[in-house]
Amino acid sequence: MTTKAQEVPLLDRELFFGNPEISGGQLSPDGKWISFTKEYEGIMNIWVKQIDEPFEKARPLTNSKRPLNGYFWTEDGKYILYVKDNNGDENMNIFAVDPMTKVTKGVPESRNITPLKEVTAQIYLASRKDPDLLMVGLNNRDKAWHDLYSLKISTGELKKIYENKDRITSYDFDWDEKLRVLSKTDNKGTTQFFYKEGDKLTPIYETLVTENAYISNWNEDNSKFYLITNKGDLDKSTLFLMDPKTKQITKIESDPKDKLDFGELFLDRNTKKIVYTSYTGDKTEYYWKDKTWEANYKFLQSKFPGREVGFASSTNDYSKFLISVGGDKYASDAYLFDAKTKELTFQYTPRTELKKVEKFLAAMNPISYKSSDGLDIQAYLTLPVGSTGKNVPLVVFVHGGPKGPRDYWGYNSAVQFLANRGYAVLQPNFRASGGYGKKFLNGGDLQWGKLMQDDITWGVKYLIDQGIADKNKVAIMGGSYGGYATLAGLAFTPDVYAAGVDIVGPSNLFTLLDSVPAYWESGRAFLYGMIGDPRTEEGKKRMYNASPLFSADKINKPLLIVQGANDPRVKQAEADQIVIALRDKGKKVNYILADDEGHGFHKPVNKIAMYAEIEKFLSEVIGGRYQQEMPDNVAKRLKEMTVDISKVTYTSTQKATTETEKKSEIKR
Repeated sequence: MTTKAQEVPLLDRELFFGNPEISGGQLSPDGKWISFTKEYEGIMNIWVKQIDEPFEKARPLTNSKRPLNGYFWTEDGKYILYVKDNNGDENMNIFAVDPMTKVTKGVPESRNITPLKEVTAQIYLASRKDPDLLMVGLNNRDKAWHDLYSLKISTGELKKIYENKDRITSYDFDWDEKLRVLSKTDNKGTTQFFYKEGDKLTPIYETLVTENAYISNWNEDNSKFYLITNKGDLDKSTLFLMDPKTKQITKIESDPKDKLDFGELFLDRNTKKIVYTSYTGDKTEYYWKDKTWEANYKFLQSKFPGREVGFASSTNDYSKFLISVGGDKYASDAYLFDAKTKELTFQYTPRTELKKVEKFLAAMNPISYKSSDGLDIQAYLTLPVGSTGKNVPLVVFVHGGPKGPRDYWGYNSAVQFLANRGYAVLQPNFRASGGYGKKFLNGGDLQWGKLMQDDITWGVKYLIDQGIADKNKVAIMGGSYGGYATLAGLAFTPDVYAAGVDIVGPSNLFTLLDSVPAYWESGRAFLYGMIGDPRTEEGKKRMYNASPLFSADKINKPLLIVQGANDPRVKQAEADQIVIALRDKGKKVNYILADDEGHGFHKPVNKIAMYAEIEKFLSEVIGGRYQQEMPDNVAKRLKEMTVDISKVTYTSTQKATTETEKKSEIKR
């Protein structure tokens, strides 16, 4: 029996965007403890408990007022390290907390071991040989480049290992933790690998700005490294073994079906042998090289048919694993797996309330269609549960990046939320998306607002032609590049869309390139190659034509703009400019601005308030359902973030070089 649309309940947005009860579980290196994140004073923080204790006995370790950007145990289990920024500014500091410290009240002390302002710390290596040691990059001497330091976790002592005065973009260490290869990127975007012997640096490999190469790991005796590259005639990135002394390269593997880039190489940290390789098309396919691991994986798959099983965390000796089990229309679960006894012990469900209603979650189906020039575009289509799949209102949900990232099959909270509201959701992997080869990746260069946009528009046309989408009820939304694509869709194809939701998207490509963070300097040629070179007349013309701001007069459909005030990538000026342009032309534009967010919303109250506004906005224009009630704190926050567009100001002063300086502010 098919569930009728009216029988599908309106699921509370809190189920999708509220804090999970427990998530991000990690086993301690010896397997005696489990850490995880759980709410503490409204924000997801790190907790810890003994593996055999109930979760109710866990102790909080941190009290961050902002969601953390990830954490991990040191090799000896003495510390848990985590990184966090300040209200979304992406200036990351590294913090250490002792998980064994017990306090009678509150949480143990966390130490900021890189207490530097306006510096983004990068971790290159967490030592196994000396677990008290990290190799980190700091851009405190020069904002554009990271010097290499050793950092003692227990004392915070820093020692400079390498002063980066020659555009070094990465440092690579072998299994013995010796610095072996450094990468330099010149101002044309050409990257060179240098083999380090003592103080001598010898160039051994080079790629152009339109090519990719990186070192994945080293072989068993540290004589060669695994190189993943798409240099030269290669279209699909391929796995090689390279000898840095002789520069000899041996091919190991590429996609057996010749459709996809090389995906992941996973090595056993103890034997240093390959465990598996993988490739991701519609879904991920694994090629096992280790019989024991393969048997374990197949055993787990047999226990959870139709679900995806992932090894989320393990002990150092791989005797115990924390595994995740999930899928497109399932709330995920976490289990402890004993690899010796094959015993599976349930640990937690991040969203137990969602689990109770998961029969109302929608399937995500891979589809493909042709773009304006005949190029095949892979995408995912999610249809609302209980719908006929005919003449449905559609939301095109465009991913960010744009060059390299892509959409994946699996559970997606925003997609499920929109499907529950009655919308079909299209997620196109437009040209420039990663994984489909170099030609496809570079096919998006200088095609912002052009062929890249066609890849999205032709997806809409395809769904209309198939009778799936109602041509009068199509909205476009996305974050970052997806926000740009939203503005471009409304400006360049105004008849296709009925509405748009732009989340931290750039509107003016000149001010976007002008304001990239200093430490992105090595990627400037990459950005110019992708968007346009503002130093040339041709580049300026291209950028002008591709900037939705300069075609704002063509935008005639309702638009909702969402922005973080501290966004270092797509600054607030991008939102302010388009809001003013539309306001001054008497167009309908709503504006949400969070003073405590950066590139995207991470605090639960902000995220829930944003989606409350999005569902109301979409409902008014393309007629889906929406949940009218919201908790008082969410309503209050939404009111605080809602900008009176009549008060938005922006000042731009043009220099002789045509580079723009900007001053942007909101006057309430």
